[in-house]
Amino acid sequence: MNKKVKYIDWGLTDYQEAWDKQEAVFNETVALKTKNRTENTAVETPNYLIFNEHKHVYTLGKSGKPENLLLDEQGLREKEATYYKINRGGDITYHGPGQIVGYPILDLDNFFTDIHLYLRTLEEAVILTLADYGIAAGRYEGYTGVWLDADNEKARKICAMGVRCSRWVTMHGFAFNVNADLAYFKNIVPCGIDDKDVTSMQRELGRALDMDEVKSKLKNHIAKLFGMELI
Repeated sequence: MNKKVKYIDWGLTDYQEAWDKQEAVFNETVALKTKNRTENTAVETPNYLIFNEHKHVYTLGKSGKPENLLLDEQGLREKEATYYKINRGGDITYHGPGQIVGYPILDLDNFFTDIHLYLRTLEEAVILTLADYGIAAGRYEGYTGVWLDADNEKARKICAMGVRCSRWVTMHGFAFNVNADLAYFKNIVPCGIDDKDVTSMQRELGRALDMDEVKSKLKNHIAKLFGMELI
């Protein structure tokens, strides 16, 4: 099993461009797995951990409701935002500058074939990263993602998740609010949940964070939890 994972930071990337690049890597990996099976070969499949930030964009997952976007086309233009219906699980979410969007494109046959454990492990890496900054976070029963004060009426989400998995190859991933402009969340019903707040590290700590520092801590937690060798 190949535990080596290529870490790439795409920086600030247009959503459609990032989606196209993800699809290309994902499809190559799935094709290699299919070829290994049909030709009885054992070529190692690659793994990638990709971080980026996006320009203002709203994305609607396969199980989402379009009415959870509260803007029309004119409203999107005024907010300088775009909107895409995409092939991940989950409902609607926002991506923008100041948010770490992580796209692990992993062959889970190299790690473990359990999609629920995969999601919980990504959540744990975010929880550990927040703990590094003195922020206590956890899970909210019945929901994915990472939450603060999940056990009371102040519950607020700091990291959303939505993945696609085919032949145990993953794509899409998580959106972790570091210095994100939270006003953009007011234009949607985030993840289809209309009675819960959204937060960021900046809001919780009262200061802007160094994005590269947070990325470094997060990627190292992901690597340790999955047993990856980052290259």
